[in-house]
Amino acid sequence: MKIRHSTPADLAAIQAIYAHARALMKATGNPNQWKDNRPLTSAIENDIDLHQSYVLEQDGEIVGVFSLIFGADPTYAIIEQGQWKSDLEYGAIHKIASSGKVPGIFDAILQFCEARAISLRIDTHPDNHIMQHLILSHGFSYCGLIYTDDGTIRLAYQKDLIEPADSIKNQKTTLDPRHHPSQIDPAFQKSFKDSPCI
Repeated sequence: MKIRHSTPADLAAIQAIYAHARALMKATGNPNQWKDNRPLTSAIENDIDLHQSYVLEQDGEIVGVFSLIFGADPTYAIIEQGQWKSDLEYGAIHKIASSGKVPGIFDAILQFCEARAISLRIDTHPDNHIMQHLILSHGFSYCGLIYTDDGTIRLAYQKDLIEPADSIKNQKTTLDPRHHPSQIDPAFQKSFKDSPCI
């Protein structure tokens, strides 16, 4: 599988994948995360322009998309009911979606991102149990709650790839159990694990 920067010529294929992801979310009890129009076209185009949008290709077909963004994410400035694992410089993974045609999309994205960062942060909707399971099973720690640019809540996670010299990771926090990712049925997990979307 090949991962490359997205280009304006990829926009139609990217939007088709996001449409598939929105339909999957609605079918699996998560209708509010991306609703009918997210990610916004303007946000996708901005990521492409800034060379922080990527597509995954298999045999010439785009089968996945995500953004890897370095620098301070404004939605991560405030975290509630917890704290970040560390204050290492991080890459934020956003807008993950898959066509559902090829297995291993999330694995490939994580491998790509881990090769380029010393710490990674990611977030997902409280109703997105599929993504919560994938994130935790790939070594991320649940950190607390953040809010997106439209004011909606997200579960936030971090994975450090080096040991921080001045880490806050050993400070104890109390996390609200109502927002801790829940277990999902293994059969349900198997059906959708290769169609991630955050």
